[in-house]
Amino acid sequence: GARSAPEATGWRDYPAGPGFLRALADGRAPRAVWSALAGTDWPTRLAEAVAATVHGGRGAVVVVGDARDLARLDTALTTQLGPGRHVALSAALGPAKRYRAFLAARRGQVPVVIGTRAAMFAPVPRLGLVAIWDDGDDLHAEPRAPYPHAREVLLTRAQLGDAAALVAGHTRTAEAQLLLETGWAKEIVADRATVRRRTPLVTPTGDDPQLARDPGAATARLPSLAWEAARAALKADTPVLVQVPRRGYLPSVACADCRAPARCPHCSGPLALRSAGAAPACRWCGRVAAAYACPHCSGRRLRASVVGARRTAEELGRAFPDVPVRTSGREGVLDAVPGSASLVISTPGAEPVADGGFGAVLLLDAWALLTRADLRAGEETLRRWLTAAALARPASAGGRVVVVADGSLASVQALLRWDPGWFAARELAERRELGFPPAARMASLTGLPAAVADLLTAARLPAEAEVLGPVPADADQERMLVRVPRSRAAGLAAALHAAAGVRTARRAAEPVRIQVDPLSLF
Repeated sequence: GARSAPEATGWRDYPAGPGFLRALADGRAPRAVWSALAGTDWPTRLAEAVAATVHGGRGAVVVVGDARDLARLDTALTTQLGPGRHVALSAALGPAKRYRAFLAARRGQVPVVIGTRAAMFAPVPRLGLVAIWDDGDDLHAEPRAPYPHAREVLLTRAQLGDAAALVAGHTRTAEAQLLLETGWAKEIVADRATVRRRTPLVTPTGDDPQLARDPGAATARLPSLAWEAARAALKADTPVLVQVPRRGYLPSVACADCRAPARCPHCSGPLALRSAGAAPACRWCGRVAAAYACPHCSGRRLRASVVGARRTAEELGRAFPDVPVRTSGREGVLDAVPGSASLVISTPGAEPVADGGFGAVLLLDAWALLTRADLRAGEETLRRWLTAAALARPASAGGRVVVVADGSLASVQALLRWDPGWFAARELAERRELGFPPAARMASLTGLPAAVADLLTAARLPAEAEVLGPVPADADQERMLVRVPRSRAAGLAAALHAAAGVRTARRAAEPVRIQVDPLSLF
């Protein structure tokens, strides 16, 4: 029909894009993983996909991470569908408005529901499309029992209701890669020539060992490459984005003399200082390294290896005295900044959109992000980098991205080549080998030692189940991990559910927290 003609324009950058929209408009159920190009107006692209679905006589549910993304999508949908054709569900609405929006969807008065993770369960008659933007964002995981993840809920709804599914983002998670490798979904990616044309020029500054170990180099000096990029962008009257870790984000410490990361002499885990007066303790095995001496230079003094956003803003403000400095983070998040010369210091996830794109993006927290003791450290780092770098102008318009990290690291390589698919495939293969999610299913059981043992005794686990642990958790509790192959996931869930039921019937006093595939395993 006449309505569906303008929809394909932005999707033409991707060979499979127009076909995906056509399938939606025809009422079919295509399933895709979309890697968005840098500088993509993704709310409009998602709105076009939703409009195609509505045009085909069906409804849609779209879940985004936070209120800022929701506001952008809200505007884009109003433009595409006209007013009154969708409702937005988010915690910020307040109970009355939220209930009104819920009822409008329930009664079929609107065909489209968008929202933050609460919208994953939104009732939509004749559901034709479920979509999630940036599925690697930890905001999609519900922190309350039974800890559903928006992506898993939406994909289950698509499977059960024979609806189309779109998992979208600048980056790609191992979970999304698994959907592609099992053939459940197809990928929507641009060809290499388009990727090269649209992305900024990315350069790593990892050659100087002093700076490679000190990405908070803003304390003393920015690496010269980052400095030059910022100066050139400001000279061209374009804004510069500087991404730094959260204030107090990482308690890891390094040797004050040679900047080598301080690691536990027993298990090589990261050392941390819990408070100003405490001795450094290992975050993995808990041992205290009171007499710590650096294995590289024998130094005994320690320093924080990460510098917070406010300190960086101060330093850069001194370095470029006549340029306005704006910060976006916990104290106040900026939605947009003008396209004139300015410095924007942002924590990950709080980056504003610049009018016309940023002239330069400096990524200063590489070391802090990559050395986190976390299964998803590499994936999460690349997600944060690509999200910030995607806000830069293309290289042809002078867009530069400088990442203070060693160019040989896999996540840096993926950023240089703008190839999240390669990184996701590599990450998934590695997790298969190690037996980590999503290649295997894991359940974590946290509680007092006696309660966890009691639950495991009551549980009739599948024969293939491996029980790992215990590891200490907070407040005298311990944690056990149960691992099964993906095909046995339902058996594991049923066994744990039944065992928890037995304990409830016996009125067991001590609770055990059961989480399947928790976001953090360590």
